[in-house]
This record gives sequence, C-alpha cells and structure tokens, in this order.
Amino acid sequence: MALAAAREAMSNAGLFPQTTDDATEAKKVQPNCQSLNIDSESIGLILGTGAGGIDFTLDQALHAYGPDADPSSLRGISLWTITNATHGNLAGELSIRLGLRGPSLCMSTGCASSSDAMGYALELLRSERPGAPSAMVIIGADAHVRWETLAGMELLKVISITDYRNNCRMPASASRPFDVKRDGFVLGEGAWAVVLERECVVHKRGVKPIGELMGYGATCDAFHRVRPNPDMAESARAMRSACDDASLNMQDVQFFHYHGTSTRLNDESESRAVKLAFGESHAHRLIGHSVKSMIGHPQGASGAASVVATLASLTNADSDRRGPFSLPTINLDEPDVAGGCDLEYTPFSPRPVDPQDNSTFMVNCLAFGAKNSALVMRTTPVRA
Repeated sequence: MALAAAREAMSNAGLFPQTTDDATEAKKVQPNCQSLNIDSESIGLILGTGAGGIDFTLDQALHAYGPDADPSSLRGISLWTITNATHGNLAGELSIRLGLRGPSLCMSTGCASSSDAMGYALELLRSERPGAPSAMVIIGADAHVRWETLAGMELLKVISITDYRNNCRMPASASRPFDVKRDGFVLGEGAWAVVLERECVVHKRGVKPIGELMGYGATCDAFHRVRPNPDMAESARAMRSACDDASLNMQDVQFFHYHGTSTRLNDESESRAVKLAFGESHAHRLIGHSVKSMIGHPQGASGAASVVATLASLTNADSDRRGPFSLPTINLDEPDVAGGCDLEYTPFSPRPVDPQDNSTFMVNCLAFGAKNSALVMRTTPVRA
C-alpha cells in the first residue's frame, strides 16, 4: 500500500518513478519539465508508521511458536523476518523500489508518525547544508487489522464494541467523533503519500503545487503512556508552535482537522486544547472535521490521511458537481456538548468553500506516549 501511494503521489507531482521493480535500472526519477532534471540523489523519503510490518511479524511468530512449530527446524520462517519486521528497513525497501537515493528515513511516533514525518521533511528542505534534499516523498502507512491488535485495543478500552445487531445500528456508524453516543474508534488501515519540494525547485520545474506546508509543532506531555494530561497545555503549545513556525497568527487558521478518534477522552480533551490554543472566540469560528468518521483510525498514517483528505477537498475543482468544500464529520447525530464537544465539526454534509481563497488549515494529531503534533498548511488558489 505504501509503495502504491508513493508512486501515485510522485506521478501527480511529475516525478515519475520507474515502472520496473528492479531498482538497478533506475538511474533518475524524471520530472515532467525537461528544463530541470532532478537526480534521484536529491530526492529523499520518510515513512511514517506506527506498527510497521506487524501483520507479517505476527505471522512469523505463529510459525515459531504455534502448535505445529518445530524448535529444531527453521521450517516456515521467512528469510526476510528481520528486515521486514524492522520499521527502518521498510523505508529502505520503499527507497529501493522507487530508486530514490536521498535520505531514507522512518518516523515511528504512534498516531503522530506521518505528521512528524512531514514536519521533519520540512526541516530537511529548509536546510542549506551540503547534500540536503531538494524533494521529499512522505508516506503514512499502517496495516494492522488482526485479532491480536483488536484484542489489545479492546483491553485499552479505546475501540468501539457496540453490539450492532442487538442495537439495530449499522456498523458504518460505529465511528462517530464528538457524538454523545461514541464508544471508541474503528481501527482502520491504509497508505497516503505526499511530495514536498523546495519552492525554488517547484518554480524551475514549472509545476503548480496543490498547497504549501508552512509550519510544524511538536511537544510531549511527559504525563502518561496512553492518556493526555487533562490540562492539554502541551497539545495547545504544539498548535501555537506550528503557527509561530509558519509566521502566522492563530486567527489566520480557517479550517481544523481534528485527530477526532471517537473516544470519549480524545474528543473532549482535543476540543479543550483547541479552545486553549485559539481562544474561545476563534475556536468556535474554526470549520472543523474528522475524516476518521469515514475511514476509521489508521494509526500512524493518520496525519498523512488528514492532510491528503483536507487538501483534496479544499482544492476540488470539479465544476460539474461541486467546487472546494470542507470535509464533513459523518455519524455526528448529537454533539456531546455536556462533555465539552461544543465546537464546529461540520456534521454530516460538506460545507462549500470559496474557490478564490487561500485556505489555511491545521492538522492535529495526538499519540500514545503523550505526544502532540500539529501541521499548518495553505492551499493555492483554485479556479472551479
């Protein structure tokens, strides 16, 4: 999934990867503008993942410790057990398959992994040190829907366990961020990718960017391994740091992608953090949403999924149907106002956006380990 997403992002950016899996045939990644060839040496890659190859790893454990395992034999054990089970090697595999010879890195910070990957890529692209990359491919990917991971999540009491047959509710309504009846998230999986380039490179290649990553902020509560500090001060500080990094005022942010997991603790705490960071008045003016209501919670891929979904909706130019819009938060029947979820989350239906605007938005992530990550981005003007 990560490889497919990366190839699609690079193709959309005019950086065409080789069509073969044999990396030895890939000398360069060719752009769509012949005025500038971007050597594969100048294109780096960062994989943001929480669980990495956990599916493969668990299968290998079954071969080693299952009822049919033979301790005196290596029967059934893959040659690639170590390399495929190590997150950093997954990033290397992507670089090999894409023929990219710039930095090949992995960021694994739980649900903030792909947000932090984008933030670190931003720092690399701002650097003027010799050998700093000209472009970075950032992928958020996780695939971990198995009984073992679901059982662990259930022990933590963070996933939805509603009996939908007896409650006469559809499973598609299980993910319901900010709703008074929410009872946990739906574990999701997938891969999303973006290409970031230095502004000077974009101009020389003659391509039109979809948007601009302007700022990044990250903090840690240093409080608890799975619960945020109730005061949410560090989450708010990450948001303010991202705006400071972007040289923006908090009031310049128009749209807000909530981490919005659909757990009681997350949704209430995050809403409190937004009010603390933006102030009560502007917090209530923000147009907010959570794509997790539609795709579930893809863990380490959350930040990339949120960026791609928000950019795609705010830059939509399908004049035959609708222009740019803000994503909806579906399944939001009744906001949990008494529980502190009293902001604008765009329930059910998308909200039209003026196509002439440079829309500025923030993507927020909260992760196990008391980590907070925020990105500030801006779209380019779109003509419907």
